[in-house]
Amino acid sequence: MVGKLDDYLRFNEAALSLRSQRQTVLASNIANADTPNYKARDFDFSSALQAAVEKAGNAPQTLATTASKHYPTPQQDAGTLADGTPLLYRGVVQGAVDGNTVDMDVEQNQFADNAIRYETGITAINAQIKAMMAAITSGS
Repeated sequence: MVGKLDDYLRFNEAALSLRSQRQTVLASNIANADTPNYKARDFDFSSALQAAVEKAGNAPQTLATTASKHYPTPQQDAGTLADGTPLLYRGVVQGAVDGNTVDMDVEQNQFADNAIRYETGITAINAQIKAMMAAITSGS
């Protein structure tokens, strides 16, 4: 029974997790807008979501790291997220003299878009849970 519930919620769970990670990456870009030689980062959301859903159905869960001295599983570097999704460099829209590639207009638009999509994901999960609750209560 629990496996079927996991399957039912897996897509939205993976999407919300990736949206949260993407928000962190975008916030880092915005925070480093004035850092010389900083290169804006992002990742391909649709590829990462597809990989996360496929992996979640086949792989065992890994332990969460809760302290800075914990090692992530698998170990990651600055070029990947904790789940192994590669971080890419955003293309240069308008170069800066100091080598920074952050375009605040692009970053703010991506940040707002991602936030709206995150809220949509929350709404979708709430609708799924309400539908399950309605099925449970109408059956008794």
